[in-house]
Amino acid sequence: MAFHEVRFPTSLSFGALGGPQRRTEVVTLVNGFEERNTPWAHARRRYDAGLGLRSWDDIAEVIAFFEARQGQLHGFRWKDWADYRSARPSEAVHHADQVIGTGDGAATRFPLVKTYASGAQSYQRPIRKPVAQTVLVALSGGVLQEGVDYDVDTALGEVVFRQAPEVGTEVTAGFEFDVPVRFDTDQIQTSMAGFKAGEVPNVPVVEVRV
Repeated sequence: MAFHEVRFPTSLSFGALGGPQRRTEVVTLVNGFEERNTPWAHARRRYDAGLGLRSWDDIAEVIAFFEARQGQLHGFRWKDWADYRSARPSEAVHHADQVIGTGDGAATRFPLVKTYASGAQSYQRPIRKPVAQTVLVALSGGVLQEGVDYDVDTALGEVVFRQAPEVGTEVTAGFEFDVPVRFDTDQIQTSMAGFKAGEVPNVPVVEVRV
């Protein structure tokens, strides 16, 4: 799959509507009990970019972006304003936000993850598209320096250490991130009269696996 490492205009994604979608298969048995299963290990996010458009200049910008991606052909980055960093919305990114692994003395690449917890249950979301220059990393609380102690693969979402962390060392990270998406249509329909009357074009965007 072709992916362009470019972000959809954040001023336009700010007003978009969307969020995570799960797929659950529910079978109701003859006794009234249910069996529930899911073929998806991870949620898939969907958005409507049309709701963020406020002017004809905005529409022109979206059309230019759409054409450059050739519709659904090429993926791109999307900032989900409701969930774009490792910390809570009211807090700044911190190097201890997320535990991303434990050193074994050999591994040098650690994938970024974000953990969502509620009660005794939790879910780890792979973070494939961190934002450059926002990733803070620490080993057992000791803050490291990017470009000296580690590098960040922003295309794959991995922290790459210059030297493997020692056995038992807790690896933590804080970061901002984008969602890898594509347009979920090969057509954008607009009407000047309709837009002036309050109608907005439908511009669906869907998360892709990378």
